[in-house]
Amino acid sequence: MATPGGSVRETSQWPQLSKFIASACAATIAELVTFPLDLTKTRLQIQGEAGVGKGSKHVASQPGHRGMLRTAVGIVQEEGPLKLWQGVTPAIYRHIVYSGGRMLAYEQLRESVLGRSKDGSFPVWKAVVGGLLSGALGQFLASPADLVKVQMQMEGRRQLEGKSPRVRGVHHAFVKIASEGGVRALWAGWVPNVQRAALVNLGDLTTYDSVKHFLLRNTMLKDNCLCHGLASTCSGLVAATMGTPADVVKTRIMNQPRDSNGRGLLYKSSVDCLIQTVKGEGFLSLYKGFLPTWLRMAPWSMTFWLSFEQIRRAVGINTF
Repeated sequence: MATPGGSVRETSQWPQLSKFIASACAATIAELVTFPLDLTKTRLQIQGEAGVGKGSKHVASQPGHRGMLRTAVGIVQEEGPLKLWQGVTPAIYRHIVYSGGRMLAYEQLRESVLGRSKDGSFPVWKAVVGGLLSGALGQFLASPADLVKVQMQMEGRRQLEGKSPRVRGVHHAFVKIASEGGVRALWAGWVPNVQRAALVNLGDLTTYDSVKHFLLRNTMLKDNCLCHGLASTCSGLVAATMGTPADVVKTRIMNQPRDSNGRGLLYKSSVDCLIQTVKGEGFLSLYKGFLPTWLRMAPWSMTFWLSFEQIRRAVGINTF
């Protein structure tokens, strides 16, 4: 039932479960629609990486530096169009855990822990804290799926370089990583992963929440698709700007080869990766893949938030 403010009165007997399912469904839709841009971004971030391909007799067959469009076209021509969705299964697994977890955590922080102001608003500083904490928590839980996703995304390029495949599928990837390095290996790269997620979530969730309710309080807009679309457009841009440097570091740490003990051979830590990347390729290398990241985050954010808000309405939960 609609309330005067345009939201929907909660009628579900299991509101937390319903919110989790709504988040997971909306994230799955957004992931399927925009995943080719995520794959392109990952390939761009690995280009020029120190140590990749060195000493291999297949160096000459490696693709050279490419831009976003040439990278995407190259994947289609050299590996086939379906390879644009290579790694989408663990990506969906990751978002079920990550998006479901971060949305539940943020709403709990907003409504109970941090609390709204007396006028019903949620101050920006509280939204920032809530965005950082909920993003970090959600990504820590989802880090193993993200690790598998990155490795599967790089399998096509490994084949072009004449290297043997590391994994045969999602299940095999999880088992292989855990058997070679123990359960802790599934959280390889979790520090830059969580750092990135906290920043992206700060940009995405905090911006969306703040912009949406600013528009509702200060304009004639109602709680509808137009308001949701404007807020999600802002959130996608802020999230891409804040998250790309940490995303580059995360991708490189997750993709690096490892010794028998699970230790990385190229980078000692996220800080070491950051320093090596800037020294070897310049500061702007931290924004490799920014364009596809933004071009992906913009439609991803819009698809997610529009789907999320409508799914919540459909199951009888207040809009976000």
